[in-house]
Amino acid sequence: MTYVHNIEHQEIVHRCFRCGYCKFPEDYVDFNCPSYKAFGWDTYSPGGRMWLIRAWLNDEIKTSPHFAEILYSCVACDNCKNQCVFPKFRDFLPDIFRETKAELVNEGRIPPAVRDYFKAVATNGNPYKLPQSERGKWAEGTGLQKFSNQEYLFYVGCVGSYDEVGQKMARSVGSLLVKAGVSLGIMGSEETCDGNEVKILGEMGLFTQLANDNIKKFKAKGVKKIITLDPHALNVFKKDYPELGGSFKVFHYTEILDRLIKEKKIALANYPVKVTYHDPCYLGRHNQIYGPPREILKAIPGVELVEMRRNSLNAFCCGGGGGNFFTDILGTGEDSAGRVRVREALETGANIIAVTCPSCAKMLIDAVKMEELDGKLDVLGIVEIIERAQKN
Repeated sequence: MTYVHNIEHQEIVHRCFRCGYCKFPEDYVDFNCPSYKAFGWDTYSPGGRMWLIRAWLNDEIKTSPHFAEILYSCVACDNCKNQCVFPKFRDFLPDIFRETKAELVNEGRIPPAVRDYFKAVATNGNPYKLPQSERGKWAEGTGLQKFSNQEYLFYVGCVGSYDEVGQKMARSVGSLLVKAGVSLGIMGSEETCDGNEVKILGEMGLFTQLANDNIKKFKAKGVKKIITLDPHALNVFKKDYPELGGSFKVFHYTEILDRLIKEKKIALANYPVKVTYHDPCYLGRHNQIYGPPREILKAIPGVELVEMRRNSLNAFCCGGGGGNFFTDILGTGEDSAGRVRVREALETGANIIAVTCPSCAKMLIDAVKMEELDGKLDVLGIVEIIERAQKN
């Protein structure tokens, strides 16, 4: 095999699949793996995938469309890594899944939806197949200017640039940062895909190309600090770009807003409402940023923050990670991740699910509709909650 050649990784594959704790949160009362929850077969669990990968490495099974579907049903939420009871190799689990996907890409044996995602990004610079010239249109009327030696680059990402829900979040965040006096600019039509999902899905050549192009642009413009809208972009900028020569100070917008609120640079009005917060996997488990979003909500007068049973490290994924936001391999059935998460939010008695990721926002808004909970639950970005409070 071209990618899964690391002897240590092969030993982990051999030892992993007999366990199974990775399917659960720490209280063991439900399944915390989104694909296992959705499909119910053990092969869709992390340990089950490991069993299949071992058989595949030993040439006991061949690459097939079903094998590829099972591998690509993983949403890269990192729950298995954090629940793993073997500290010596837990950090390698996501790498093994990614390496296997990379080999499937190398063989050209990937699901059609994944193939179409790669093609769209490679051809258009975004998975929506929309013109590059339209990438910065979301910012009209926000007061945001093109980046030109400001303190921060505000990087929005593909979902924030092209998706209607993501654009709404981008405008809210961008406008508030401008009003608070933050020195920042955007790349507009020059911005391209960050490559996080491309790497997770295993297309390493395309990822390297995207990352190198972005690093070259950032350096040419003198970018030193980046604020991201999308936790997925935060993740890849912080963890992968430095290895390619792109070392920047990277912040999620909630980290900046939390500081601005504590410095009393953002006025907060009273808004009596019960809110529950959904932890995005790439903000929480992947990057351990749990405090700032909660501190922002707690600072809004009248807001009562209630936690879902599974929160923070044990939060249940919305189902949009690992490229599933675009490939939809998990589907939208009753046990799909977004619908499960919305029902969990409803149990708290909250009126609003607060989100800090544009992908999570879209996934949970769609899930609210499928659960027929319109009017009972709103899905709002944290800044949209601040805006509601100011209008209240």
